[in-house]
Amino acid sequence: MPGRAAKVVITERQQAILQEFSHSRTESLALAQRAKIILLAFEKQRNEDIAPLVGLNRNQVGVWRMRWRNAWSELTNYECHDSRKLREAIRDLLSDAPRAGAPPKFTAEQVTQILALACESPELSGCPITHWTQAELCAEAVRRGIVVSISATHLGRFLRSAALQPHRHQMWLTTTEKDPVVFEQQVRQVCETYQQAPLRHQQEGTHTVCIDEMTGIQAVERAAPDKPARCGNVAKQEFEYVRHGTTTLIGNFDVVRGEMFAATIGPTRTEEDFVAHIQQTVASDPTANWIFIVDNLNTHCSAGLVECIAELCEPETELGKKGEGRRAREHDQSPCVSRRRIASRAVRVLAEA
Repeated sequence: MPGRAAKVVITERQQAILQEFSHSRTESLALAQRAKIILLAFEKQRNEDIAPLVGLNRNQVGVWRMRWRNAWSELTNYECHDSRKLREAIRDLLSDAPRAGAPPKFTAEQVTQILALACESPELSGCPITHWTQAELCAEAVRRGIVVSISATHLGRFLRSAALQPHRHQMWLTTTEKDPVVFEQQVRQVCETYQQAPLRHQQEGTHTVCIDEMTGIQAVERAAPDKPARCGNVAKQEFEYVRHGTTTLIGNFDVVRGEMFAATIGPTRTEEDFVAHIQQTVASDPTANWIFIVDNLNTHCSAGLVECIAELCEPETELGKKGEGRRAREHDQSPCVSRRRIASRAVRVLAEA
C-alpha cells in the first residue's frame, strides 16, 4: 500500500517563479520538469497521476515533492528577508545533487590565480592586445607557471562559474564635479526632467529632447552596385568602396514619443552648427515649449547659443552688449539683462545635464 505523498505548499511569489521555470526555453529540461511536479502537487494531484505528465515514475515524483516540503521553510525565509536570492534558491533546490566523480585537475589556488589573471589588463603582462581571449589567457597562465597546461574549454568553465567575461567591456564616465552634494543635485535635476516629461507634454505641450552628436561618420559609397540574391546564392556586395570623407550627425531624441526627428547632417559640429540645429528644431513646432538635455560640450553653452535662445524667447527686446549688460546688472537698471541672465542660466543648467 503506498504511503501518503508529501504535502506541497507554495506562496504566490514561489508559484510565479516555478511557472516561469516550467515554461522556460532557456532553463534545463530537468528544471522545467521538476518545477511542473511542484505545481501539479500544489494542485493536490497524486504522484501516480503526475508521473505520466512529466515522464517520470511515481517514486521519482515523490522524491521531489519531499525535497520541496523539507526546504519550504528555508525558501520562505529567503522570500521574507532576501527575495533576490529566492530564484537561485529554488533553482538550487530543484537541481541535481553533487555526484562523485574524478578528482579535480586543478587546485582551488590555481583556479583563483587564473581568475585573478582574467581580471588584470593584458597590458600588465606585456601582451599587445586590449582584451583577453580564452586562448591568450591559457598561454599566459602557462607562461606564469600557474598551470602546466590548460585547454580553452576548461578555462572557459572557470570563467562562467565566476561570471567573468574578460572579452567584453562597458563604457562609464567619471564626473568632473568633486562636490557630492552638487553632483547629487545635478543628477536629481536630470532624472526629474526625464520623469516629468510625459506630464509636461500632456499638460503644456512641452517637448523634452535629448541631443547628442555622432562625429566622424565615414561617408562611403560602393564602387559597384550590389548583386541581388538568387536561388542558391546570397546577395553580394562590392568589397571596394569610394570614401567621401566624414560627416557629423546631430540627433534629437524625443523623450515622450521615443523617436528621432529633425536631425542635422553636416561636415562639422561647430558653435554655428549647433545654433542652427536648435533653430531648426524649434522651427518644427515654434509655438511649443522646449526643454533640451545636452552634455558639457563647449558648443552647448556658447555665447551664440545664449543669444539664439534669448532671441527665440523675446525677439523684440534688445539684447545689449556684453559689457553694458554687466554694468547694468550691477545697478539693476536694464530689463534686457534679466533676459540674458535667464537664457544664460538655462543653457548652463541644461549643459550640466
